[in-house]
Parts: sequence; C-alpha cells; structure tokens
Amino acid sequence: MSRRISRNSLVGLLLAALLAVLGAACSGSGPDRNVSQDCPDDGPTCRASGSPASPSPDPPATVGEATSSPTASPSPTKKPSPTARPTPSRKPTATPGTGSASGAPAARTNCASPGACGFPDADTTGPRIALKPHKTGYWAVRTNGLVIRGQDITGTLDIYANNVTVIDTKVTSDSWWGINLRPGFSGLKVLHSTITAVPGKGPDNGGVDYAVSNMGGSSIEVGWCDVSVYGDALSMGQGNLHDNYVHDIEPFINLGGEWQHTNTVISGGGNTGHLIIRHNTLLNPTSLKQGASGSIGLFADTGVVRNVTVDDNWIAGGAYALYGGDTGATGIRVTNNIFSTEYHPGSGGYGVVAHWNAGGAGNVWSNNRMSDGRLVQPEPSS
Repeated sequence: MSRRISRNSLVGLLLAALLAVLGAACSGSGPDRNVSQDCPDDGPTCRASGSPASPSPDPPATVGEATSSPTASPSPTKKPSPTARPTPSRKPTATPGTGSASGAPAARTNCASPGACGFPDADTTGPRIALKPHKTGYWAVRTNGLVIRGQDITGTLDIYANNVTVIDTKVTSDSWWGINLRPGFSGLKVLHSTITAVPGKGPDNGGVDYAVSNMGGSSIEVGWCDVSVYGDALSMGQGNLHDNYVHDIEPFINLGGEWQHTNTVISGGGNTGHLIIRHNTLLNPTSLKQGASGSIGLFADTGVVRNVTVDDNWIAGGAYALYGGDTGATGIRVTNNIFSTEYHPGSGGYGVVAHWNAGGAGNVWSNNRMSDGRLVQPEPSS
C-alpha cells in the first residue's frame, strides 16, 4: 500500500532541507573554507572555523638600533683630544679583539696591545670633555656631596667629606698623592679622570706615591681613569677598581735611600670590605733593578688579606705580576685574566704569581692565561 504524503508535509521537508543548506554555508564547513562569509540578517550566527591566525613575527631590528640599555657611564660619541698625557712606552697596533666579556680570555690573546684585545687604554679612559685649568695646590675638600667636574687641577685633593665625586677631571700632583680619602669618610668616586704627577717634584725624595689612596674604612670607586707616574698607583684594601688604564709607573729612590717598590694596585691587608679589580689594564714597566714589586700586590703588611676579586684584567710587569696574599689569605678569586709578556717572558720578571694560598677558604684560581693563550697555574705559597 502506497504511502501518501500530504502537501503540508512536503512543504515542511523542503523547508527543513533549505535551513540545513543555509546553516552549512554560515558555519564555514566544506572544503577549502577558512574564513566564514557574511550571513543573512535572519540567518544563524556565523562562527569562524579553526583557530585564529597567528600574528606576524616582529620585524628584525634595523642595524644600529638600540637593543639594550646604555651603561651607567656612557662615553660621548666623540671624545675630545686628551690633554698632555704620558706616552705609553709601547703601544703597537693589532687586529681588533673581542671586547671585555669575561669567561673566555683565550679569544683575547695574541694581541699586540691591550686595546687591541678590548682592554682599557688611552683612548677609552680619562676626561670626556674640555677642561678648565685650575691651580689649587693642596686642596682639603670638606663639603659632603661635592662634585668636581671639568677641571684641569694642578695640585692634590685631600678629602675630609662623604660622597665626593671627581669626574671628567685631570689631577697633576707634586705631593704624596693625587686624591686621598681620609679615615672616617666614605663614598668617594673618581670617574673618567686622569691622575698623574710631576716626576722629581714629589715630597718623597722627588717621588710621588699614590694616585688614589683610600684611608677610609669603606669602599670607593675608581673607574675609566688614566693613571700614570705614581709608585703605588691605586692603594686600598677595599674598593671597586674597574676599566682603568694604569701605566708608565715612574721609579724613584725614596727618602730611605732605596728604590721605591712599585705596584699598579696595592693592598696591605687587614681590610674588612671587598676589593674588586675588574677589567683594567695594569702595566708596571719598572725594571727589577729599580724597585719593581708587582703589577697587583696583595700583601699582608697590616693584616690578613681577604675578600679580593681579580677578574678580566690585562696584567704585565713587576717582579711577579701578582702577589697573591700569602698563607693566611682567604676569599681571593683570580679569574679570566690575561698575563702579558710585553715586559718579561713570565709576565713578571720572576714569573706570574707568588704567595698564592691554594688551600685558603674561598680562594679560586680559574681560566687565567698568558697573552699567547697558555693556561697559567700558580705555584703554591711558600
């Protein structure tokens, strides 16, 4: 028996089929359908099929575009010609090095000069602005927070104040020191400056002793400075010495009638703070017959040597390039340094290092090399 389909039923079936077709079109289904089309006002809600497209990656940085924040004390684009500075005894040219990154000094060896390996030299230290001559003679600074900037000082600074800053300045001294911080005071900063002296005019039988001296009991900062002439150039038990160029130490016979022992950095021990010596060029060309001591001299003269970091420096000269603090020394970290042979085959006249306390608590010797790339291992303290 045949089934009869009423007219109303047939209309209903056709309407249902039409709605199904419209729904499929608005839902975006079907092959190669990635973006939904517009729906009629009275049709079902449209939904885009699949996940939304991923955003385009950021465009690559243009060459020269800044990709990091500047350093705390950036140098200007063009540095003015320095005022009269002693000419380094040796400054040959070489191919550029890799800069100042710590941890891989082997890549910065076989350079003909410190600057070629990315270490400080006359071009990267000293004042960055024009200087105004100022003959001060002996100047006792007693104003807290004083900033001395842009001066070409003939004289010496004796600081009895806190938080004094000497920046973009030249000091030429004929006294015991160029800049001295007195006991009981703190916060001294000496930045982007030249500290030199007049050989034969100092009070120590014509010699001059300390470029920057810290007699206080807290840290000071010396950075980006060009230092020359003084017998013991940077003298302190605690401080942050970084990015300095110390060179052309001037030998002299002291008031005791002996050749003054010379060092680019010297600590007498007994310190309570931390001495950081990082990314400096430290050259002591003094001959062994004229009092050469060390390039870095850590001596237990006034107490135990402790808490010293010597990292990422170019070091040359002295009897030994480094005196390591002796048997009681603790917390001495010597890492990633280049010991140059520019004055002696062993960096120092007698060798690289003496009085290293290998068994001292916290003492570390790591990744130190000669300027030809050879690893350096210290002799034990005797």
